Amino acid sequence: MGLNTLCILSYTKRRFRLRVSTAKIVEKPWGREIWYAHEREYAGKILEIKKGFRSSLQYHEKKKETMYVLEGEIRIIKKDGELTLKEGESVTINPGEMHRIVPLRDSKILESSTPELDDVIRVEDDYNR
Repeated sequence: MGLNTLCILSYTKRRFRLRVSTAKIVEKPWGREIWYAHEREYAGKILEIKKGFRSSLQYHEKKKETMYVLEGEIRIIKKDGELTLKEGESVTINPGEMHRIVPLRDSKILESSTPELDDVIRVEDDYNR
């Protein structure tokens, strides 16, 4: 089973059932996002970001997110400094915190967040979005 199809196990009326859902692929100038969960309470994405590119400098009004580096190495640029994350390391970004992701090599990031996936205020963007 590839990244495009995920199995979700749910408990209903004292029995288990398997629900297969298809992940949503969102192409970005810097790579892509794989949205594997977008529920009322939470969201889950995998960000694939290529070296030589970077995300916009952005913040969120409501969204809180935790990023875990699955593969690669990234630099998180924030107003109060920079943080380098390697495989197996994570950081939480709170609402209102300005941040940018800069990959130091091709990277995959697991992002778990509150469900406001469209809550993005771009301050600077290399791709004029």
